Amino acid sequence: MSGVQDQLEIKFRLTDGSDIGPKSFPAATSVATLKESILAQWPKEKVSGPMTVKDVKLISAGKILENNRTVGECRSPLCDIPGGVTTMHVVVQPPALEKEKKALNDQEQNKCVCVIL
Repeated sequence: MSGVQDQLEIKFRLTDGSDIGPKSFPAATSVATLKESILAQWPKEKVSGPMTVKDVKLISAGKILENNRTVGECRSPLCDIPGGVTTMHVVVQPPALEKEKKALNDQEQNKCVCVIL
């Protein structure tokens, strides 16, 4: 199996319904490399874009793809049509620091202080 079958046409569907791609990737491409490609091609006009690969989750055939897996390993035999385009959904997660700050603020707001006289 060489040539066209070793290549996959992938487009990335963003949460607002717009797409990045399609673009051809070798089956040996890692999911982390796909995420780097998304970062490089992220539309500049979009306000809440990912800052790092860790901010991006890729979903294909209902499964969250792991960074260390290859595109070939993640292929779904039921969904992939030879010569067709595979759509992967992109979810951007807010940076962990913002989550931690929000959690700390929530804890401070819910803090109860008792004074005994």
